[in-house]
Amino acid sequence: MISLTEENYLKAIFHLRNEDNTVTVNELSKFLNVKMPSVNNMMKKFAQKNWVIYESYKPLIVTKEGNKEAALIVRKHRLTEMFLVEKMNFGWENVHEIAEQLEHVHSEMFFDKMDEILRHPKFDPHGEPIPDKDGNIHAQDLQKLSSCKVGVKVIFSSVTVSDDEFLSYLNSKKLELGKKLEILEIEKYDQSMIILKDDKNTITLSKMVCDKMLVKQ
Repeated sequence: MISLTEENYLKAIFHLRNEDNTVTVNELSKFLNVKMPSVNNMMKKFAQKNWVIYESYKPLIVTKEGNKEAALIVRKHRLTEMFLVEKMNFGWENVHEIAEQLEHVHSEMFFDKMDEILRHPKFDPHGEPIPDKDGNIHAQDLQKLSSCKVGVKVIFSSVTVSDDEFLSYLNSKKLELGKKLEILEIEKYDQSMIILKDDKNTITLSKMVCDKMLVKQ
């Protein structure tokens, strides 16, 4: 059975790994706020389990087995978030901390049932893909709203951060996933955007906010 600490490391690897399936001990240390020697010791254990390839002073290479184990932890977290929103009427800004606790439940049957009740969702309430039982992820072709040009019409599909302050801000602006948006104007001075929503109302969003919103055309 995987320990809670190991699960936290696996989830960190999932979020930090590069396209070439590498991550550094230093990145893990900063992300988890854990001292480097402790991270090195844990990665040596991970290497024994064939989750990573570990060599001193070199980036860690995440193995196929390591990627799957990491994805399955994230699967439990995102399924839980979706269940809380869809079946228990929590706001998308209130589910992260609860999911952080429930993701450490080890019963596979529990999460399989949750998945069945939800009818096997592909994405969580924040638009993040939910890995399947084999750790596979449905790829999305998304871009930051801030990278779009004037006149482009897009669909708000995901967020890059899911902290409650940012999500509450989006709620206050009535910006939900699935909303159709059109870029009317981009301010030259600060790159803020004037957006037309599908309810025919316009809204001005700062570049910082637009950087955190992912859209598809």
